[in-house]
Amino acid sequence: MENSNTQQQNKFGNWLKTSITARMLMVGFLIIILLIPLSFIESLIRERSFRQQDVVNEINEKWGNNVLVYGPILKIPYKTFSETTTFNEKTKTYLKETKTHINYAYIFPEKLNTDINVNSKTLNRGNFESAVFTTDMTLSGFYIPTDLTEKDIKTEDIIWDKATLIIKTSNLKGIKSDMLIKLNNDNYTFQTNYNDDNQSRSHHLDVLETGFLNQSNINGTENSNFSIKISFNGSKQIELIPIGKTTTMSMISNWADPSFIGNYLPNDETKEISKNGFKADWKVLHINRAFSQQHLNKIPNLNEFAFGTKFMVMVDEYQKSERSAKYGFLVIALTFLIFFLIQTLSKINIHPFQYLMIGLALTMFYTLLVSISEHSNFLKAYLIAGISVIVLITLYSKSILKTFKFPLFIGLSLTALYTFIYVIIQLENYALLVGSIGLFLILAIVMYVSRKIDWNNG
Repeated sequence: MENSNTQQQNKFGNWLKTSITARMLMVGFLIIILLIPLSFIESLIRERSFRQQDVVNEINEKWGNNVLVYGPILKIPYKTFSETTTFNEKTKTYLKETKTHINYAYIFPEKLNTDINVNSKTLNRGNFESAVFTTDMTLSGFYIPTDLTEKDIKTEDIIWDKATLIIKTSNLKGIKSDMLIKLNNDNYTFQTNYNDDNQSRSHHLDVLETGFLNQSNINGTENSNFSIKISFNGSKQIELIPIGKTTTMSMISNWADPSFIGNYLPNDETKEISKNGFKADWKVLHINRAFSQQHLNKIPNLNEFAFGTKFMVMVDEYQKSERSAKYGFLVIALTFLIFFLIQTLSKINIHPFQYLMIGLALTMFYTLLVSISEHSNFLKAYLIAGISVIVLITLYSKSILKTFKFPLFIGLSLTALYTFIYVIIQLENYALLVGSIGLFLILAIVMYVSRKIDWNNG
């Protein structure tokens, strides 16, 4: 009986050492085990990414947030009247009382031209950096003579001498100098106004308003021309709401990787983008947007019609690290597959512990990548981490396989694999296409090499 048990144990042990199926199960089990440290590494990358975002938000908060400009808007008060009738018991008569109410009409310009010059740079805090900018904006245009008769408002009910101009912005903190608007031949300064029936605060826009305008500038038969210059410290993006019946905007910047956002795209024929920056211009007609030039009682929320440019790094270091970590399973599986094929074809025995050490070395690539990229650029970090891991595994393979050709082949394979993944990470529009073609070629090579294996030796 003992001999039978011993024979069965020896048979099982021999099966574990020689069976291809046993090796495949062992390799598969180790790959699953190594997914645990990979998941921890991905969590570490996300944690560092969140930390970076916190630092970037803090930098932007102090320097200046995104820039959204809504204006200038002509604010004109007008009178409305209501009658109330009361019955007098003593005289047995009805008394009529007329009450006067002050309301406001908000008039958008007939034409709005905006010229924007943006100078971008980076601010650093520790290992983190944020892209910020300084922008000089010039807004000009004109209002046509105000006519509110279509709104059932008589000209004599308009209070011309109490009219003002309003500009709303998302970045009050980032304004660098006093704002002065020229209306015809008169200049007016803006002051903050937090009493605009609280509607602006709910839309995350602050209100700037002038003092009362000279009546001759707005109550006449001629157009009212205006111009204003605004300088902002800002970050993330610059947007404009196209309130002109015809709105044009031109933007010049040293930012090499712009992302045009909003409802309206720049003119494709005149747009220029190079490594030294970009130049773009927009034109929006009143027929292109779903709002009118005159509004009563309140300024409408038109944030959804804003358009402009986003100034952000499209793929930052942590995004690249996270994307590379997503290929961790592929790298480990393919590396184990190479060792499995070498072991099967050359009859060299590789212990499960040695597979585990190789797998742990592969996972160390990502911790090296993240930690080094915080102190250097991504390419240098990728090269240092990749070369370190490839050299380590190649030398370790030499001690396992006892030959030169197999470790050299493994080193070249890992180099090609890491190069392939780096190329995919850099690509945006063609990442899926290149990745699919690369995986297809890898599968074809594996199928070609594995054709010599005797799979019947289970």
